[in-house]
Amino acid sequence: MTEPLRTLRLDLVPLRVEHAGEMAAVLADPALHTFIGGSPATPEALRARYERLVAGSPDPEVSWHNWVLRLRAEDRLVGTVQATVTARSAEIAWVVGTAWQGRGLATEAARALVDRLRDQPAMESVIAHVHPGHTASAAVARAAGLTPTEERQDGEIRWLLKP
Repeated sequence: MTEPLRTLRLDLVPLRVEHAGEMAAVLADPALHTFIGGSPATPEALRARYERLVAGSPDPEVSWHNWVLRLRAEDRLVGTVQATVTARSAEIAWVVGTAWQGRGLATEAARALVDRLRDQPAMESVIAHVHPGHTASAAVARAAGLTPTEERQDGEIRWLLKP
């Protein structure tokens, strides 16, 4: 499933460890972590994280799919999307660097990811978790076809799409 995807402006490229250096710069703004938690990672820390992600889930019932977002007009990485997939559901997430926010890039990438997941024959649900104060991320979830539920996990609203 982690095949390259192409949208109007983006190439969703399967994550590689070599992306860590460029992505560390994309994710370096501390403000970006207001809702997603944590703090900016060093290139070395991000490289170690990407090594774990690329190696795949240790649980054979779960698969990890990660892409970096390459904005073709600027020929640079601007964010990521990911899906954690089990037999019947997928949990998705997205992040776009602060400098590229407000252009609809997260929406474009999330829609491409949801479309890919809808193509999976056994997929029963797509889930995202969005901080209640993160209106931009809620807009992305809504634009990708997800609907907020009453459920909360770690203080975040569970958004759901049933393909």
